[in-house]
Amino acid sequence: QVQLVEFGGGLVQAGGSLRLSCTASGRTFSNYKLGWFRQAPGKEREFVASQWSDRRPNYGDSVKGRFTMSRDNAKNTVYLQMNNLKPEDTAVYYCAAGPSSYDFWGQGTQVTVSS
Repeated sequence: QVQLVEFGGGLVQAGGSLRLSCTASGRTFSNYKLGWFRQAPGKEREFVASQWSDRRPNYGDSVKGRFTMSRDNAKNTVYLQMNNLKPEDTAVYYCAAGPSSYDFWGQGTQVTVSS
């Protein structure tokens, strides 16, 4: 079993930056597929970014060029650096992990971007 805990959400003005982190416990996730998703009120969950092992991350179209995903396997932590934030980025952000699919999910962290 893997437990994921996200940190770093908060309130920021449009154009600002935040860095989310997600730390895993229970086992190392160096070979896991990792992902970030978000869900805004009244909307479906949206893909933000993913990375398999040490391959290049993939990003959703709405965040390309603004968000960067990285991982520190030694710390069992994955990061999401979010720059040039927009009000439409407001959502609960979740990290997810698994050996092939997203079997494990964090509890989510709220990101609110004010205009």
